[in-house]
Amino acid sequence: MDNHCHLDFPAGDEPLSVDTRLQQAADAGVTRVVQIGCDLESARWTAEAVARFPEMLGGVALHPNDAAVLAAEGTYDEAFAEIAALAQGERIRVVGETGLDTFRTGPEGHDAQVRAFRDHIALAKELGKPLQIHDRDAHAEVIDILLADGAPEVTVFHCFSGDAAMARLAATEGWYLSFAGTVTFKNNDALRAAAAVTPLDHMLVETDAPFLTPHPHRGQPGSPAMAAITARTLAEVLEADLEAFCAQIWQTSHNLYGPW
Repeated sequence: MDNHCHLDFPAGDEPLSVDTRLQQAADAGVTRVVQIGCDLESARWTAEAVARFPEMLGGVALHPNDAAVLAAEGTYDEAFAEIAALAQGERIRVVGETGLDTFRTGPEGHDAQVRAFRDHIALAKELGKPLQIHDRDAHAEVIDILLADGAPEVTVFHCFSGDAAMARLAATEGWYLSFAGTVTFKNNDALRAAAAVTPLDHMLVETDAPFLTPHPHRGQPGSPAMAAITARTLAEVLEADLEAFCAQIWQTSHNLYGPW
């Protein structure tokens, strides 16, 4: 199960069709994906795609970096209203990705990101749908806002990048951690240490395709099929039987997002 991917994004110089990438994923044992639309164009694409591909559910939101740009342009309110409407679709099961990103957006966009994050938190709670968080270089503030506003019942840290202490806090709060190909990188012992203390029933696997391609394919476009590589690494970290690990990921995904 690929908990988070972007199949509307081109992948490489000669991108494959969505059908081909989904078939490659199925051949690798990855038979379900959550497609994330994180700006208006991709959210619209996602809403249409989930109706065409039975192996796909969707999520929609305004990415924090896009939210800052839209706020500066004076078009944020209109854009968020469209996201809120799309999020009501039956096969749109996620509000996200939303959160904070201080890596790509400077201080001038901070207040807009915070406002957007809080709007998406409120929307997820209103609709009773899971929230997927984008957290880049903003761990402490993301946590502070979740605790202050009250996290949705199902809260998922997409592409978790925190340390073991943050993973333990997430477990205490009942939040879910989704691990991407970054956990396979040789220099990422800290992330593997975080995975080691994450309860298996609160762990998810993703690709963020076409980004964050796992080792040994790092540098190439990612695809949902590569979730299988990340799953093997995580099973090794947890010293878990691979089949049992995959069965638990499958069950957790269905518990969170409902039937495909």
